[in-house]
Amino acid sequence: MDKLAVLIPAYNEAQTIEKVVKDVLNVTQSINGTVIYVYDNNSKDSTVELARNAGAVVRHEYAQGKGAVIRRMFREVDAEVYVMIDADDTYPVEAIPEMYDKVKSHGVDMVVGDRLSSTYFEENKRPFHNVGNSVVRGLINSLFKTDIKDILTGYRAFSFEFVKTFPVLSRGFEIETEMSIHATEKRMLVENQVISYRDRPEGSESKLDTYGDGMRVLKTVLNLYRNYHPFAFFGAISTVFILFSLVVFFIRVVQPYAETGLVDNMPTLIVTMILLLIAVISFFSGMILNSVQAKDKRDFELALIEASNRKKELSN
Repeated sequence: MDKLAVLIPAYNEAQTIEKVVKDVLNVTQSINGTVIYVYDNNSKDSTVELARNAGAVVRHEYAQGKGAVIRRMFREVDAEVYVMIDADDTYPVEAIPEMYDKVKSHGVDMVVGDRLSSTYFEENKRPFHNVGNSVVRGLINSLFKTDIKDILTGYRAFSFEFVKTFPVLSRGFEIETEMSIHATEKRMLVENQVISYRDRPEGSESKLDTYGDGMRVLKTVLNLYRNYHPFAFFGAISTVFILFSLVVFFIRVVQPYAETGLVDNMPTLIVTMILLLIAVISFFSGMILNSVQAKDKRDFELALIEASNRKKELSN
């Protein structure tokens, strides 16, 4: 079992991977038992050779996508503490020892490398990314009642328990959103650590699709809110249908009936009843799924205990 596993997902990062690996080796010399893993995701340049020559353990994930890479890393690597950092040399490796100490000595489950509270908005040259980061942070902190300062950062530290109980469902860059919400909803201890950020060096190309990845992130937020807060989600749908049906019912059916004593708009009455039925179904669906979610929370606590016991066995 490694003392510290530094996980670096990489795809066509020949320009920066060697520097990142050597910088990580330099700052982790004092942490005995550190292993640097570079997980290559079908790179077509010299990323693999450069990473291996720099001193990293190189492994491969052939299913394309950052989420697929992280699933592979979390499944294969056993360590007391994990630090995940991007291969593009935009994050300061000097923060690794402090992030390691927070997990190792203070029992933190996830340390979030917070770019947005430092230099991100000055260094990042893509304005829509700035807006997107702010929108996603505000949306998640509002919906999930948390205070994570940087939802989409790729610089994080994790405990063994987090890594071995986190179900990776996303395949792309929305994985960071999934991590943040999972930690919050499972009441795991999360801390923010302000880090400096520098933009990619000239000639290094970002793999992010501003609009495509942005829409996938928003879709992930919506799906996770539905999964973690089903009663609130379906209750809101139920409320909308009830209000809409009552307004339509009153205007198109009740008012004419009060004046003439006749139901002049029978199709409208039928539609109104259908809307009310949908509202009732949504309400009870939310109640049932809320009970299922409560059971999932209890099962997760048992999974945490199992992960802790496994960690003790591996340590011995």
